[in-house]
Amino acid sequence: MITATHVYKKFGDVEAVHDVSVQINKGEVFGLIGTNGAGKSTFLRMACGVLKADKGEILVDEQPIYENVSAKKDIFYISDDQFYLLNSTPKDMMHFYADYYQNFDKKRCLEMLDKFGLKANRHVATFSKGMKKQLSVILGVCANTNYLFCDETFDGLDPVMRQAVKSIFVGEMTERDFTPVIASHNLRELEDICDCVGILHHGGVLMQKDLEEMKLNIHTIQCVFQTEEQTEALLAQLDVVKVERRGKLLLITARGKREEMMLKVESFQPVFAEVLPLTLEEIFISETEVAGYDIKKLIF
Repeated sequence: MITATHVYKKFGDVEAVHDVSVQINKGEVFGLIGTNGAGKSTFLRMACGVLKADKGEILVDEQPIYENVSAKKDIFYISDDQFYLLNSTPKDMMHFYADYYQNFDKKRCLEMLDKFGLKANRHVATFSKGMKKQLSVILGVCANTNYLFCDETFDGLDPVMRQAVKSIFVGEMTERDFTPVIASHNLRELEDICDCVGILHHGGVLMQKDLEEMKLNIHTIQCVFQTEEQTEALLAQLDVVKVERRGKLLLITARGKREEMMLKVESFQPVFAEVLPLTLEEIFISETEVAGYDIKKLIF
């Protein structure tokens, strides 16, 4: 488990991270969402011990991470612009990381390079951005660490390769103790893989939510009633997030269990009523609008 408690970090007059408190549980895919400059990279660098927090505490499996070699060996960090040794090849980088990570699987690394069509003896400097991202993921997975931090890892990958990387992460989680932490500016990239998402805005965590819980506890009902009195009576009984009116048609987004909400709707004998499926994007837009933020301007 990774626990950050009231973490701050400034660079001169710029406060990159402001009072961040999050908990990342083992065995879940955690998505850290935010625009460029929101503090994602700074937070990840502190969480893997590269940077020291000015205030607050970050613990990895109950150990402080900064200047703690034993704790760092359980984390592989893929930065947005991953470092490669000068004139190195994938095989050179494999040996480099194998010297540090005791459980690095060289055999699997070579096999994955072959499957991805990356030549082990070709200079990394000649690789495209997408190829370098693929190499980073392969090295990170083969290091066999419990935690893998990915900073904009899907940026530069084509759609097929994104799905391949996601499949690798899922496979790792079923076979061993593995927790990916993925930072991205695009929620849509993470919708089909993350268990929990935290939204970072202006250096602070705007919200942190379990995705499955969110999907089960917020719904949009499309309905039509005969009278305005029926509409108002229903709205008074629901935990309403927002209401849209399109003529006589109502779109009610509310918190609660689907079955319980529909029982209340049906009790007022609507002319028409049905539950509409919500995308993760729509759920976050609804939740953050209530908090006074327009998330569409933040991360979409």
